[in-house]
Amino acid sequence: MEKLTHVESNDKVVAPEHLQASGDVLTVHEERDLKRGLSQRHVSMIALAGAIGTGLFLSLGGSISTGGPRGSLLGYLFIGLIVCAVQFALGEVSTLLPVTGSFVQHAEAITDPALGFALGWTIVYGTWLSIPSEISAICVLFGYWTDVNPSAWIMTFIVLTALVAYSKIRYFGEIEFVLAILKILLIVGIIFLGLITALGGVRGVERVGFRYWRDPGPFVPYIAEGSWGRFLGFWSVLINAVFSFSGIESIAMAAAEMKHPRAVIPKACKRVFARVALFYVLAVLVVGMIVPSNDPRLAEDSGTAATSPFVLATAAAGVKAIPHIVNAVVITSAWSSGNQALLSGSRVLYSLALKGQAPRLFLRTTRWGTPWAAVTTYVLSSFLAFMALSSSAITVFYWFVSLVGCGVLISWSCVLVNHIRLRMAFRVQGIDPHRLPWHNSWTPYSSAVALFFCIVILLTNGFAVFTKGNWSVSGFITAYLDIGLVAVVFLGWKLIKKTRWVHLADIPLEEILSAIEALPEEKVKQSPRPLRFISWLWD
Repeated sequence: MEKLTHVESNDKVVAPEHLQASGDVLTVHEERDLKRGLSQRHVSMIALAGAIGTGLFLSLGGSISTGGPRGSLLGYLFIGLIVCAVQFALGEVSTLLPVTGSFVQHAEAITDPALGFALGWTIVYGTWLSIPSEISAICVLFGYWTDVNPSAWIMTFIVLTALVAYSKIRYFGEIEFVLAILKILLIVGIIFLGLITALGGVRGVERVGFRYWRDPGPFVPYIAEGSWGRFLGFWSVLINAVFSFSGIESIAMAAAEMKHPRAVIPKACKRVFARVALFYVLAVLVVGMIVPSNDPRLAEDSGTAATSPFVLATAAAGVKAIPHIVNAVVITSAWSSGNQALLSGSRVLYSLALKGQAPRLFLRTTRWGTPWAAVTTYVLSSFLAFMALSSSAITVFYWFVSLVGCGVLISWSCVLVNHIRLRMAFRVQGIDPHRLPWHNSWTPYSSAVALFFCIVILLTNGFAVFTKGNWSVSGFITAYLDIGLVAVVFLGWKLIKKTRWVHLADIPLEEILSAIEALPEEKVKQSPRPLRFISWLWD
C-alpha cells in the first residue's frame, strides 16, 4: 500500500508513488476514494463550532467560582496563547502534509509509527464514547422543557447523526456552518446584552461595572488560603479552559477532503484563533462583571440552561426568552460536537487502516467519498447513549469516558512534537524553512514553550485529588489514566513491531517540496459581496 510512513524493512520514510503527479502527500486510496467537498468557509466555521462548545455555555461559571473574574480572564488568555501555538504548529505541518487523520499520520511520518498508532487508537476510542455522551447530554437539555421519555430523543439524534455522517462531506460542512452561525449569534448577542446591563443601560437595573472585581475580589482562594490559594484557583481555571478549547486541534482531520488545503488551513488557523479568543475573553469578562464569584448558582450544574453562566449574567435584563434560547443553542452545540467527533474519529480510523494498523475493511467508501465502514462503527457506538437510562449503567459509562479525560492535552503535545521535529528536519537537511507552504519565523520557539506548559498542565491537571481530604479514585482516573493508556499502547506496539524513531534526515522533504512547487494551488475565491458583512468570520 502506497503511503507516507515508516517502512519497516529499511527504516526509511518514503513518499507515495504518485506524489510527483498530484503534488499532494496522499495515498492512492485517499486520492481515489475521498472527495474534496470542504471549502474555506466550511473549515473555518467547523473549527469555530468545535472550539465554542457546551463547555463555554454551561461550565464557564465553574471557572469564575474557583478562580474569580480576573483569575478566569487570565487563565483563558493564557490557554488561548497555547492554543495559538498549537494552531500555528498544526497549520505549518498540515499545509505540507494535508492528509486524512492530520497529526496522527504526521506522527507516523515525522516522529515514530508507534506514537501514531497509540494516539490514533486513543482518539478512536475516545470519539467512540464522546458521541453517546453528547447524545445523553441532549436528553438532559430537553428535560428543561419536557418530560417526554429520553429514549425518544436518543433515537432521534442517533438517526440525525447517522444521516449527517453518511452524507457527502459538503453537506456535513453546510450543517456545521449553520450551527456555528447560531453559536456565534448567541454569544455576540449575550455579550452585548451583558455589557449593556453591567454598564447601566437597562432601565431599573443598577450599574455594576467592575464592582465584583473589588468585592468579593478579583481572585478566589481554592483549596488553600492566601497567595497560594489564589494561584491554585488560577491553575484550576487553566485546566477547565483546556477542555473548553478542546476540538480546535481537529481542524485538519479531514484535510484530504478539503478544497485547496494549503490555502484554506493557514487562513483557518490564523483567523479562527482570533475569533475564538475574542469570544472567549469577552464572554469571561462579561460573566465576571455581572455575576459575583461567590454566587452559589455558579457552582451548581443542572446540565441545562437553568445554571448557565450566560443566563445568570443576563437575568437582570429581564428577557424571559434567554434561558430557552441558550438551551436550544446548547442542544445544537452538543449535536455539533457529536458530529465533529464522528468526523474526526472515522477519519482517524480510516487513516489507521491506510497504514495497516486497523482492518482494511475501514478503507471502504461510498461512491460520494464517505468512509462508510469507519462511520458505521461510530453509529453503532452511539447506541451506548441508552446506558443513560439506567443509573448503574450510566456510572459505568462515564468511567469509560473518564479513561480519555486528558486526551486533548496529549493531542496538543503530539501536534507540537511533530512540528518541532519537522523544523529540526529542515535544519538537519539544510533546507530553507521559507519553502514551507506556510511559514512563521517564531513558531519553533512558541511550539517549544507551549509543549512545556502542555506537559506541566497534563501532569498537574488532577492536583486537587492529592490535597488533604480531596482524594478521589474517579478524579485520579479522569486526570491520569489516559497517560498510562497511551504509554502502554505506544510501548506495546513499539516492542511488537520494533519501530524506531524516524530519522530526521530520512524524511523526504525535498521530494515533497518540489512536488508542491511544481503544482501550486489555485487561490481561494473570496465570498460574494452580499455576504461580506459576515464573511469576515471565515475569509
